[in-house]
Amino acid sequence: MTRKNAEILGLEALGWLAGEEGALERFLAASGVDETALRAAAGRPETIVAVLDFLLANEDLLLGYCDGAALDPRLVDQARHVLERGG
Repeated sequence: MTRKNAEILGLEALGWLAGEEGALERFLAASGVDETALRAAAGRPETIVAVLDFLLANEDLLLGYCDGAALDPRLVDQARHVLERGG
């Protein structure tokens, strides 16, 4: 998992959250940011890590995202760690 792949996965996950009824609202409530702030910060590594953390903490959303994207859920965890360590 490269940093670029991790960023892409995180941005795709954010896009998926935005398309799932209620999921983005749950993320916004959990993170304490509003949609405007999220749009401004969407490409930042810390925002992507927050998105991945949110998915990892919400199994229903994690499995829904991974099922739709045909991903092993462990890749979400891998991506999160790659971004966290700056790799």
